[in-house]
Amino acid sequence: MDDEPVADDIRRLVKTRQRGWIDPARASFDHRCHACGGELSPFAEHFWISTWDLAEPFTQKLISHPKVDLTITEAFARVAGVITGDFSCTLEGRGRVVGLKFRPGGFRPFIGGPVSTLTGRFVSLPDMFGPAGAVLWRQVVASPDEEAMRLIEGFLLDLEPTPDPLIDEVDALISAVQADQTLTSVAQLAGVAGMSVRSLQRLFREYVGIGPKWVIRRFRLHEAAERVQNGLHLADMATELGYYDQAHFTRDFTTAVGLPPAVYHRDVSP
Repeated sequence: MDDEPVADDIRRLVKTRQRGWIDPARASFDHRCHACGGELSPFAEHFWISTWDLAEPFTQKLISHPKVDLTITEAFARVAGVITGDFSCTLEGRGRVVGLKFRPGGFRPFIGGPVSTLTGRFVSLPDMFGPAGAVLWRQVVASPDEEAMRLIEGFLLDLEPTPDPLIDEVDALISAVQADQTLTSVAQLAGVAGMSVRSLQRLFREYVGIGPKWVIRRFRLHEAAERVQNGLHLADMATELGYYDQAHFTRDFTTAVGLPPAVYHRDVSP
């Protein structure tokens, strides 16, 4: 973990993390990111810490990312696989979450098998790591931010994960999908990867935990949620994001966001 993350890196990480938040302007909590460095960087992207002190409960909805998270609060300590359905978290009173966002594929060395075994699941640290996971939970909850992050880093490195070159390959493919809006099909991504569609699907299920079609659609929906705030050219947007028609796009958007595009635009546009 870097002791002094560069300011630009922090802003980039926060923006990346907020991509997928539903109506991020309403977020009623403080959210900070800290870039991972050193021995943990082959496996994890960044730590994130959210704190809140609320008079009334607040619910944040999310369009999840194709990545594994480790999160520790007073109420729970768990590893979250890729969440394919609706996801939201309700905050109340005062609290803190210390989280670690893994790189795509970066959690595989810690379980020694397909990341797809975690998809759609939350596994407690004691269930995953035994008594040592319970000890880590107690220690992190009782520690200030910097020490909490160092405890998590040390715990994971003590497991002696082995760097895997396929993590870099998968991460590069995920980054390509996220950055290039014209990548809208599995066949296109297979071409970028230089492998067959079937091989790409196997690679993603083994390392990411979910198929490439889902990953492509998820990032396109991240973009759609941002763009709908500023305009409602739905037919053009649906075509640009790889949908066959506006109706299909509207169904996917409504399922992921919880509101039809027109209602979301009305409620959250600047």
